[in-house]
Amino acid sequence: MDSVCGYKFGEDIKETELLSLIDSLNRDKGINGILVQFPIPPHISKQKTINAISPDKDVDGLHPINAGKLMNNIECLTPCTPQGSMIMINSIAEDTSGMNAVVLGRSNLVGKPMSQLLINANCTVTQVHSKTKDIQSFTSQADILVAAIGIPNFVKSDWVKKDAIIIDVGINRVASDQNATAKTKLVGDVDFEDVFDKVSAITPVPGGVGLMTVACLMNNTLIATKAQHSL
Repeated sequence: MDSVCGYKFGEDIKETELLSLIDSLNRDKGINGILVQFPIPPHISKQKTINAISPDKDVDGLHPINAGKLMNNIECLTPCTPQGSMIMINSIAEDTSGMNAVVLGRSNLVGKPMSQLLINANCTVTQVHSKTKDIQSFTSQADILVAAIGIPNFVKSDWVKKDAIIIDVGINRVASDQNATAKTKLVGDVDFEDVFDKVSAITPVPGGVGLMTVACLMNNTLIATKAQHSL
């Protein structure tokens, strides 16, 4: 693993062209990991694209085979953001058995695999989303709250339990304060300043989960490389 090959295409790329490239990368023994940067143009099937990647090279951990292994608690390439979030949780609470965990969001990239990792860690897990009624009634009981709903500063202080662990996955660009140099800034799904004094731990945005996502992507690539070479 000593180089990175990047392929850039215009929005008019044909689905067959993309799938053909993925197939050639699957067969190339010099390529150990494949990642497609989403979103992709709407005329290309996202699921077809994910399915086309060899599960052994699926460093994003999104292939249905890897998703199935995760559900059955079988070692596999795991989605990077949930994986990084779980490492951060375990750095605070080494044993999460019996803890109430709430995952705010249900995407295939974060919400669903995050819930499964927490279940595998013996948490009691509730998954809520934009259609859930009275979300606050669930989040306020959470020992662990993972926010991945994509709404800036959505979670306020009265939504969280005292001394809870908060993992903020949200990355939202909003207008900066009036006197700020930059016109926009990044914020999470949790109102950091409002919640900070109430909880035992909270990840900042930026500089929190995103760094762990990158680290776990590198780790997945290493795992994939070693497996392909029987190391």
